[in-house]
Amino acid sequence: MSKSYFRKKSVTNILSDIENGLGDENHSAGPGSGLSKVLGVRDLTFMGIAAVIGAGIFSTIGEAAFHGGPGVSFLFIITAVTCGFSALCYAEFASRIPASGSAYTYAYASFGELIAWIIGWDLLMEYAIGNIAVAISWSQYFTNLLQGFNIHVPPYLTMDYLSAFRAGKALTALQEAGNTAEITATMQNQAEAWNTAPQFAGIRLIADLPALMIVCLITWLVYIGIKETKKATNAMVMLKIGVVIAVIVLGCFYITPENWNPFLPNGFSGVMKGVSGVFFAYIGFDAISTTAEECKNPQRDLPRGMFYSLIICTVLYILIALVLTGMVSYKELQVGDPLAFVFEKVGLTQISYIISVSAVIATASVLLIFQMGQPRIWMSMSRDGLLPKRFSKIHPKYNTPGFATIITGVVVAVPALFMNLTEVTDLTSIGTLFAFVLVCGGVLVMEEDIEHRPGRFKIPYINSRYIVPGLFIAGIAVFHNDIFELFRYTGDWHTYKDNIPYFLFFVLALVISVFSFLRQFSLIPVLGLLSCFYLMTELGWVNWLRFLIWLGIGLVIYFSYSYKNSKLHQDPAE
Repeated sequence: MSKSYFRKKSVTNILSDIENGLGDENHSAGPGSGLSKVLGVRDLTFMGIAAVIGAGIFSTIGEAAFHGGPGVSFLFIITAVTCGFSALCYAEFASRIPASGSAYTYAYASFGELIAWIIGWDLLMEYAIGNIAVAISWSQYFTNLLQGFNIHVPPYLTMDYLSAFRAGKALTALQEAGNTAEITATMQNQAEAWNTAPQFAGIRLIADLPALMIVCLITWLVYIGIKETKKATNAMVMLKIGVVIAVIVLGCFYITPENWNPFLPNGFSGVMKGVSGVFFAYIGFDAISTTAEECKNPQRDLPRGMFYSLIICTVLYILIALVLTGMVSYKELQVGDPLAFVFEKVGLTQISYIISVSAVIATASVLLIFQMGQPRIWMSMSRDGLLPKRFSKIHPKYNTPGFATIITGVVVAVPALFMNLTEVTDLTSIGTLFAFVLVCGGVLVMEEDIEHRPGRFKIPYINSRYIVPGLFIAGIAVFHNDIFELFRYTGDWHTYKDNIPYFLFFVLALVISVFSFLRQFSLIPVLGLLSCFYLMTELGWVNWLRFLIWLGIGLVIYFSYSYKNSKLHQDPAE
């Protein structure tokens, strides 16, 4: 019986369990009783595009452009490079360990059980919150689409309580102050929801019913099978790529170059304010890796699917950002449906309706992929004994993790009724980046642990011994004033606490530089780890605090249930 909190599950046993159908609640059926292997490289590429081209390009890109101006296109390049490093690490892990569970499974084999639990718990939050955000975004586009057909849903049934409450108070304050010019159409709509909502026992009944509806529909589709999910995903991806390309081509004729000046109106800091909205979309790489057990040839196809989807999505994001900020001023893009909005502004109302239809389909496809990924993480954690056995039960007819899928639907559908979009995208982004950090670190830890096998993808080795320390020293030389401020405490905790994430990054960069010099780490995983952790620092102290609270709850569950029920605790031979 192993009592170590960092006991590792060997790759050999992970692959053996999958091959023999072990670990699932119905494992007695033997080999071939598990998940259906039906996915090829095209399917994986489409799933990656489905997960990345959705709420980000149809919704949160507007908020990012509002802060960063036309220069937000730089943020997509930065994000793409960061994701490229992470995707290489994911691809190597997925090729080494073609098992469901994504970063959780990789961490179990590299860092050990406690870190695996932390990343698994993080992924559960990441997927659930991400699904909620996509459902809310879908609801906004669906409501706008209905309005185009003169179908008006009461505002109090289409948004969250917090947005309506804030808008109601803000509208009243602006009216009393006489600042009516600052009242936006969005604020008026939200305030109307607050003022017209029915009340019960003094509580206004405000909830996002369309978000609930789409989550229930998507959960049912994921529940009935991976083949059905694949067919629906492929069809939706082809449609939305066609629409996005059409938007880019048509929008080029309405670009006013003056709108690109200034290109960086709020400087580099303004660009980085859009990190949460942009990076939120790139969770798709993690979602692809959760389907490893349903791939025909995971060692070959998973890496290809990740890279193809990354390249395609990044090019589309950059072009869309330039078109949006060229058609209208970046100052007008703080809206929930920026693509439809810009075409309305140039008088192409009919085009905006088409975009609304495609946005409804696009965001539904994102929700489909996210909702497919999360149950497979529940399933993997259950296989290892860290969650109750029922979560790993495979449906005898549909060959999907049925119970886990239903629980995922409930966990997403209920909060989607009441949560705010901005709050959830920030929390999802920090969770995604944390997962990427551990995957990049895991490659460094496992680099010499697993024998290279023919046909397996492997990151090209570049010695970081002098490059990383050199970059660290150069960074100190360029940003020495900013670094000095990290160590200077003025006595004002309210102001200083925002420096803590940057301080942690500096310490991590120092440690990684030393180890790179001593152990000659591979450069690409090191750059992935550092770049992802830096983007985490841009998400603010509040999101770090919320994230740490969530991880704290997870640790309570681990020490009270998961540790003693772990299969490695009961059978150290695993």
